[in-house]
This record gives sequence, structure tokens and C-alpha cells, in this order.
Amino acid sequence: MNGVEVLRIVDAIHRDKSIDPEIVFEGIEQAILSAARKYFGEEEDVQVSIHRENGEVDATLNGEVIPPDELGRIAAQTAKQVMIQKIREAERDALFDEYEELRSHLVNGAITRLDHGIATVNLGKVEALLPRSEQIPGESHRVGERVRCTVIDVRKQGSRVKIILSRSHPDLVRRLFEVEIPEVNERIIEVRSLAREAGYRSKVAVSCFDNSIDAVGACVGVRGSRIKNIVEELAGERIDIVRWNDSLQVLIPNALQPAEVEDVILCPMLGRVIVLVRDDQLSLAIGKKGQNVRLASKLVGWDIEVMTREELDEQLDRSVGAFSQVPHVTEELAEALVSQGFFSFEDLSVIEPDQLLELSGLTQEQCDEIVEVADRESIREEKEADERRALNQAARQAEREAAEMAAQAGVTEEELEAMAQASEAGDDESPEIARSESGDQVGDGGSGGAESEGEQPAVIAGEAAQGSVQEAESEELQDTLPTAGADGDGISDAKTTEEGSPV
Repeated sequence: MNGVEVLRIVDAIHRDKSIDPEIVFEGIEQAILSAARKYFGEEEDVQVSIHRENGEVDATLNGEVIPPDELGRIAAQTAKQVMIQKIREAERDALFDEYEELRSHLVNGAITRLDHGIATVNLGKVEALLPRSEQIPGESHRVGERVRCTVIDVRKQGSRVKIILSRSHPDLVRRLFEVEIPEVNERIIEVRSLAREAGYRSKVAVSCFDNSIDAVGACVGVRGSRIKNIVEELAGERIDIVRWNDSLQVLIPNALQPAEVEDVILCPMLGRVIVLVRDDQLSLAIGKKGQNVRLASKLVGWDIEVMTREELDEQLDRSVGAFSQVPHVTEELAEALVSQGFFSFEDLSVIEPDQLLELSGLTQEQCDEIVEVADRESIREEKEADERRALNQAARQAEREAAEMAAQAGVTEEELEAMAQASEAGDDESPEIARSESGDQVGDGGSGGAESEGEQPAVIAGEAAQGSVQEAESEELQDTLPTAGADGDGISDAKTTEEGSPV
């Protein structure tokens, strides 16, 4: 291999693979060196270098120049394999560096295959993965479809580069703003903060360095033309554009729009904000399943708690009363804690010692005892809350089972509710009387017996449904209900014979 051929190989690899020529030169040198050591022996001192200008190869063995013809007899296949490996590594490193710089940036590609919801996207030089977890909820894709995603992860995996894409990451919204809104791309308008729940709603806070430009209006566009393109790209996701302000007193009401805010109370010690609204604005401020206030909290970086003024007054009274029961906590200290946003024992259990010392003027030992009591009470309250949730879940399960039993017996919801009311009103009466009042005919036989026999499954289903709900709510109440026993007494035995008589 003469110098001209070496230079031609280096240039071809550089152009085809976008690999730095110096890396290619080093790869060829390493390949020749590896082959020479295998030929002459690992213990020999072999040196190989290539002139970058003319491509000539200089090789020495123990300080003596190896003749070109002898160098050519060295295991060429070994040199070729090493060179191919080095080139692949260099190509992988080049791809890794290229897409590492594109992390959080927007890329375009076509979906080449779908496997259990995981989309493989062809980006041109490399294929990337769009996992199901990184897709927009409710969105479906097809092979051949072109998608826009952000790069969220790039890592080396053997001789390949693994690239992970996302369409649910907040950076996708940010990059789409840069593409669709020229003022954002030119940095005239800046996206200051962004909160997103992919597929449902996003809040974007923007500001402008030029006061003559309406940042919100520029992002929306004429008749919503600009924001419409972004919404369509995000499969109909709702986007709220918020005017940024450095003052939380202004920013938080903007973030909670369209709800109207009456007052904003900052609690810096906990990073909490109490937002007061009117009764008719409470549900609007909280949003569906708490989405509006949750996104607003992410947008401003503070924990936002929305309530009415009446709810705040009640909360203050409850918290002051509870804190006053803690050793060393006077009513004045309790009021001071509540004024700083400490509403629960859980809040008090995480207070910084310096903060409590500053507020209370107590000793370190007394402050430690307060925190210890608060921590203990917090654990107790959490346990009680878990028990209540479990009880409510059991009650809901019992209601579902009762509804299923009633449906199988042909009892409507209205009839089931009437049976429940009748059962509550006649807990002290016998099962026969209770059934008679709920519409069951009890007789000695004949047609009355037939009617009783026909009504029997519905009545039993209604009573069993009511019993299931009451059993889930209270164990004591269970003892007062008629239940089947070993001797056969109770509701389960309150049936009618074929002749219509009670057993």
C-alpha cells in the first residue's frame, strides 16, 4: 500500500462516514502495528507512523526500518480486521457525539416498524426507538408515518448507538414553539417556564424583551393560526399561554387562569402558596382532577393550595387547636406556625430546626421534642387515612357486588334503594315483616305462594346487597342484622316453600 492509496482511503472514509481524518489515520496505524506485532512477536519493539501529508508508512523493528516489501508480507487480513473495527468504533463515536448534541432537540423521522407499541424511527443515519411510554396517550402510529420527536437519551451499546425519542416530554412543546413562532426562534420572545401533562394540557409561560410586542398574542397568532399548528402536532392537546411575571403575586393568578383569584398568600418556609378564590371559582381553579392547579404549581415552582376564605379560616382554627396540644407550643407559637403555612403535623415534622428556633425562641431540646411529636402524630394520621381509604374501598366494592346481584335478580336501582330504606326503617322487625313491607307476598299457598316464589330472588338480592354495604361500613352493625347461622335461622332461611309458606 503506497502513500497515495492511504490518502485516498482516508479521504473516502472521511467523506462517507463523517469521521475525522486524524481518527482514520490513527486506526490504520493501530491496524498495521497490531499485525506487525503478531508477525514479529509481541516482545519486539515495533513502531508505526503514517505521514499525514503524503501517506507514506514508516515502520521500525527495534529501531531498524522495516523494508516496504517485508511490511507488505505482514498478515494483511489481521490489519484489515483491526482497521474495520477501528473504523466502526470511530463511526459509532461520531454518531454518538452528533446525537448527544441533539439531546432535547427536535428531530424528524419516518416510522419503519411497530413492535408491541414500540416504534422504530429512521432518522437517516441511524434508527431510533420511540417507546410506548414516551408516546402521547391515546395517539396511534402507523408504518410510514413521519413524526417529530425530541431526543431524550443517547448511549453506546456495543458497536451501535441507541437513541431514545419522546413525544410526551415537555421539551417537545418548547421546540415546537421555536419552529412555529419566529419570535421565539429569534429569542425576541422567551419561553420562561413550561409544565405539561402529555395528551391533555400544557401551560407555557412567555415573556418578551420588547414591551411593544404582546408575547401571548404573538404565540397565539392571527385567529389562533400559530398555536393551532402546535395543537394539531400534539394530537389536540390543550395549550394555555401564560404571561410571565417575576412577581409571584402576579404570576400565580396568571397561571391559574381562567379562574379569578382573590388573594395570594406566600409561605416561603414551605415553598407553599395559599390562593384564595370565591366559591364559584373554586372548581375552575382546581380543574378537572386537579389538573389546573397541578400544572400551575409545576409552572411557578411552588406548591399551590387553592381554597375559599371560609375554608382557610376553618383550617387556621383546626391547625392552631391541634398544634396547641403539642408540648412547648403556646397558642401564640401555634398561630405563628400557621401563618407561615404549617397546617398539619406532616408540615411541622419537616420544619428546619433553625426556622423553629427563630419562630419559637425555645431551646434546641424543646424544638427537637416538638418535631418528634409532630412526626409521631403525622405517622398516626397517615395510618388512619390509609384505614379510611381501605374502608371506603371495601364499601365501594360491596356496592358494586350488590349492584351486580340486583342486576342478576332483575331489581332496578330504584327498587334496590327502596329496599335499603325499608331495611333501615325496620331493623327491629322480623324478616317476614320486612319482606312484606318491601312488596313480598307471604301466604299459605295458592296464587300468593306463586307470587312470593317469583319475588323471592329479588328480595334476597336486595337484602344481601344492603347487608354487604352495612357489613363493610361497621362490624357492630353486622351483629344486628339477621344472618344465616348453624341452626338455619336468619335471612338465608327466610324462603318460601313451593306452597308459598315461610319455612
